[in-house]
Amino acid sequence: MLLDLFKTKPALDEESVQWLIDVYAWALNNFNAEIFYQETKLILPNNEFFPGRADSHYGMASIIFEQVKNHANMQHWPCQLIEQSQCQLNYTPQIAIEGPIRRTASDLQQHPIAPSTSEHHLQIQYNADQVRNPEAIIATFAHTLAQYLASMANEKPPGIEENWPQTAEVLGVFMGFGVIFANSAFNFKNITCGSCRGPATDRTSFLSQFDITYALAIFADLKEIPNKQVLQYLKSSLRPFYKKAAKELKNNSKKLDILRKIDKNTSKWGG
Repeated sequence: MLLDLFKTKPALDEESVQWLIDVYAWALNNFNAEIFYQETKLILPNNEFFPGRADSHYGMASIIFEQVKNHANMQHWPCQLIEQSQCQLNYTPQIAIEGPIRRTASDLQQHPIAPSTSEHHLQIQYNADQVRNPEAIIATFAHTLAQYLASMANEKPPGIEENWPQTAEVLGVFMGFGVIFANSAFNFKNITCGSCRGPATDRTSFLSQFDITYALAIFADLKEIPNKQVLQYLKSSLRPFYKKAAKELKNNSKKLDILRKIDKNTSKWGG
C-alpha cells in the first residue's frame, strides 16, 4: 500500500525485540530482581567505575577483573585468572557458591567475604594484548561471568541452546555493562582455530552492536536512566540507533509491562 511508504521502520525486528524481552524476564526471575532494581548501576568506562593502575598486564587484568566481579555482585565467586595461551578452554570444574549466588550490599556488610576454602576455582582467561583496550577486556570478563551465572539458573533461558553466548551477552547488559558491550562489539565471521582472534585488542561479540544497543535501551527504560547519561559514553555511531530504540520503548510502554511486574517479591529465588 502507498501508506506503507511513510511508515517508520522499527529499530529492530519484532522477533528480536521479543527475544530480548524474554531473556530479561528470565534474568529477573532467576537472578534477583531486587539486585537489578535496587543496586545494579549503568557501568561506565571511566575512572569512577574502574580506578587503579598496575605495572604489568597481569596486574591490570587482575584489577579490572575484580572490579567487574564487584559490579556484577559476584564478589564471592572463587576465580583464578590465567593468561590465554591457546584456543581451547581448559576444563573448568563445577563449583559450589556459598550463600546467595549474587550478593547485595547489605548482605556483604553483614557477612563479609571470607577467603575461599574451595579447591576448585573458575578459570578466567584473559588476553594480555586486550589489556590495552579496557572496554574490550571489561566486556570479555563480564561475558565470561555471565555465562557461568546463566548456567546456575533454575530455568533454561529462552530460545535454542545454540544461542547460549548471545543470551550471556544480554545477561551482561542486564548486569549493567551495556554501554561497554555496545562500544566494544566486534563480529567475526568464519572463525577457525588458526585465526580465532582478529585485531589483538578486540573482542568477539555474538550479537550485533544494534541488538546489544537495543538491550541497553531496555535496561535504561526499566531503570529510568536518562538518555543523556547513556549517550555521553556510547560511541557516536550508535547514538542515533539508541535514541530511536529508546523512543520506541517510551512510545509503547506496554511492551515492557511483563518485566515491570517482576519485582523482588515475585522473583523465584534470591540469587
